Amino acid sequence: MKQMPSALQIIRDEHRAVAAVLRSLQPLIRQGPGDEPGRFFDILRAMLFYIDEFPEQRHHPKESNLLFPKLARLAPELMPVIQRLEDDHMQGEGQVRALQHLLLAWELIGASRQPAFSAAVKEYVDFYLDHMRIEETELLPVAERVLSQQDKDELGRAFEADRDPLAGGQRDPNYEPLFTRIVLAAPAPVGVGPELAGTAMAGAR
Repeated sequence: MKQMPSALQIIRDEHRAVAAVLRSLQPLIRQGPGDEPGRFFDILRAMLFYIDEFPEQRHHPKESNLLFPKLARLAPELMPVIQRLEDDHMQGEGQVRALQHLLLAWELIGASRQPAFSAAVKEYVDFYLDHMRIEETELLPVAERVLSQQDKDELGRAFEADRDPLAGGQRDPNYEPLFTRIVLAAPAPVGVGPELAGTAMAGAR
């Protein structure tokens, strides 16, 4: 009989997937559009869409609707941490949408809009990495201890059913073009695409 996947391990795996994408944003931005602005902005749009579609729309609701209520009952001392994480979840979606708007401004208006996008990306990356750090250091160790095996099995089934494909989940044909675009077009470490041609950032659109 196949062993039930651990929801807590799935959370960690999904954290690693989104962290890899997040940590690739800033080096890519510093490299700039160079001589391939079309490809450059296409890669960034795909990466931001992934963050909005999977971590924000799928990962966070699973935590908020399934994991956090159980922990609030079993470990009420975690309530300040849970409230902090819930507040982060409420902010995250709006921040990603703002990034998408700022990226469009850079692409359509030009390099004068790049600093605002870069600053917003740095703020979001720092915010999200800290959010995941708090979950993994303050929440998940307690969850491992207080959740019953039945709780873990139920959560495991729910988390596995909607697992991020970049974290080992089943590939959805509807999203295959998105992941193909990211993997084939983005340079390492997220993808296997070549480095963007040229390094000039100023004036590129």
